[in-house]
Amino acid sequence: MGKRVALVLAGCGVFDGSEIHEASAVLVHLSRGGAEVKIFAPNIEQRDVVNHLKGSPAEEKRNVLVESARLARGNIQDLAELKASEFDAVIFPGGFGVAKNLCSWAVDGKNCTVNEHVNSTLQAFHSAKKPIGLCCISPVLAAKVFPGCEVTVGQDKNVDGRFPDAETASAIAELGCKHICKNVNESHVDKANKIVTTCAFMCKAPLHEIFDGIGTMVQEVLKLA
Repeated sequence: MGKRVALVLAGCGVFDGSEIHEASAVLVHLSRGGAEVKIFAPNIEQRDVVNHLKGSPAEEKRNVLVESARLARGNIQDLAELKASEFDAVIFPGGFGVAKNLCSWAVDGKNCTVNEHVNSTLQAFHSAKKPIGLCCISPVLAAKVFPGCEVTVGQDKNVDGRFPDAETASAIAELGCKHICKNVNESHVDKANKIVTTCAFMCKAPLHEIFDGIGTMVQEVLKLA
């Protein structure tokens, strides 16, 4: 029987929700790995709404669960209903929605707070020694919730201009965690905590390289499950 994996979304769209290509890549690799997937998102208002055509704020309100339902093709549940006992692993794609809706990293950096249901989900899987997969900016969730863990968001220096958000690695280190430098086609496995991370769009790279890197993360999560 395939592994049972929960996928947690943060909205729909790179600037105010889940990064669509990352979420899709995770789903494709989970499908290829024979996993049974259920999708969740918190039933909360988005921190903001961004007009993705203009790249500017929009004067409207949107709900994270309702917007995430676009990516889930309508088949989604409130994150409050997720029970770790019913799954073998959990995965969080990236996107600014992670840093805005699942936590307040976009505003508060390392001093951020984490949404209560996101925090309880992470704690439940960790306590049950079940793997947690994170990509792009979402490794900051683990860094905040699990001091001392190991994660990667790519490189800690802006190598060849490909890692414009390299300072995130320093903020992770300031939280007492260890940042591991990895290329876009690689992932890092924190074996002690069963946390698997990859940088995805934290690196300016061709889409297929990001897709392949996410694939290594998914594969490692399924191995640990």
